[in-house]
Amino acid sequence: MERMIIKEFKDKSNIEIIESIMKMNNGYITSKELDNFGIHRMYLNAMWKKGIIEKVANGIYIDSKKIEDSYYVFSLSMPNAIYSHMTALYFHGLSIKAPNDKYDITVRKSYNSIHLKSHEVFYVSDDIYELGLTEVETPMGNKVKAYDIERCICDIIRSKNRMDSEHVKHSIREYIKRKDKDLVKLSQYAEKMGIKDKVMYYIEVFYE
Repeated sequence: MERMIIKEFKDKSNIEIIESIMKMNNGYITSKELDNFGIHRMYLNAMWKKGIIEKVANGIYIDSKKIEDSYYVFSLSMPNAIYSHMTALYFHGLSIKAPNDKYDITVRKSYNSIHLKSHEVFYVSDDIYELGLTEVETPMGNKVKAYDIERCICDIIRSKNRMDSEHVKHSIREYIKRKDKDLVKLSQYAEKMGIKDKVMYYIEVFYE
């Protein structure tokens, strides 16, 4: 979410400040964000009781006139989780598998949360956790953390035993067709992840 300095809210009431923040954040506000401005969280409760906002997760609210973006809400709720594998490839337009309520996400090996149990979780070491990290837009236009295309291709090959083989093949074929593919970056990522030979084999097999 974009940060705004307090002088921008001069002469505004706390409710007006909250509404301004929500407008900047595509209809969303978090209790943590209010803490940054020294505004008591009771104002969120008051707005919720009046039907101005709806609570979509712990500490996360949305303008009641907006439709909830579940991908974005999950990302706000779980800032340490990165969309990966087929879910990230879906955002990149390279997957025929549209995520429902179960997402492919990657976290550090040391991280754990009860909220991860209903998702497909991949644990990685710190040295590759941020490899290929970027931002993508959800179908509703909100930005979330995800891996770039080359990292995702490495991931689905590395974890192919946990993936649908036809989905993996489709994504690799679609990646090879893309004009913006970066095979040098793909090779670098694969080497960093210790799977260069395997990744290059798959690329050669599907390259037309």
